[in-house]
Amino acid sequence: MRSYSLIAPAKINLYLEIIGDRPDGYHELAMILQSIGLADQIDVRSTSTESIRVHCNHPQVPTDKTNLAYRAAELMARQFPEAFAKYGGVEININKQIPVAAGLAGGSTNAASVLVGIDLLWKLGLTQSELEELGGTLGSDVPFCVAGGTAIATGRGEQLSPLPSLDTIYIVLAKYRSLEVSTAWAYKTYRQQFGHSYIRDSGNLEARSNGVHSGGIVKAILDKDAVEIAQKLHNDLERVVLPVYPQVLQLREVFANQEGVLGTMMSGSGPTVFALFESQQQAELVLLQVREAIIDEDLELFVTRTITHGIQVASSV
Repeated sequence: MRSYSLIAPAKINLYLEIIGDRPDGYHELAMILQSIGLADQIDVRSTSTESIRVHCNHPQVPTDKTNLAYRAAELMARQFPEAFAKYGGVEININKQIPVAAGLAGGSTNAASVLVGIDLLWKLGLTQSELEELGGTLGSDVPFCVAGGTAIATGRGEQLSPLPSLDTIYIVLAKYRSLEVSTAWAYKTYRQQFGHSYIRDSGNLEARSNGVHSGGIVKAILDKDAVEIAQKLHNDLERVVLPVYPQVLQLREVFANQEGVLGTMMSGSGPTVFALFESQQQAELVLLQVREAIIDEDLELFVTRTITHGIQVASSV
């Protein structure tokens, strides 16, 4: 029986702008996505059965068909029935290090790693773009998790344009273990409160492109200017999440008051808040300061950094 062990990095949003509604019911978005060093390990192994089995070390992660990694394996079995018949089922083991329900694409990166792992197990020889296309049918973040690095994401988040990779920015992540924010709720609430500002003419590409304000942060990324990137962080969903979730607002304010923090923002629909730094030493110092400022065992803090890749193979047997 063959197996692959894969590293599945988390992601943060450096930029998230909601432009308008799409005909499919999703929102038209302009985002900048960034892979980070915090990662899960996914082991994908061929079995002699025809079943798909998922195991996880985290009690909150489902192991049935509601798990995106399970659905990724199902998708591969449907798309490549001859390979499924030849090589048999798969056993997936998820060693979860990325916080659950955190806005860090933990489920999406697990699904992306299963696509990559099964491609290798079944010797399918799929290209990265083919894997990204398959991932897009599972969820908006999955294509980026396959590709990784730094990218502009448009559409509902599945259309990617790579940017020069950032590999020298350090990050502190903060998330309350028991706190979850529903992504669907965040977008629905944003539509209710700010839908009047949406660009309505979906066919007018010029109006859409003029409505996007990400040019400043894109230039900062091209210049690899960490200070300027931090100044240009933007997330429209903060407008609805921060007023309703005071713990998220508090994290943002505590980070903003620490010396050495270049910039701070909520990632995605939250509830994770991150801060950017020029050095690991500064990041580790601020982590200690935040722990002193907010004494709560429910609060998780991590030091990590930007990375230049998506799913990677750690080993094979």
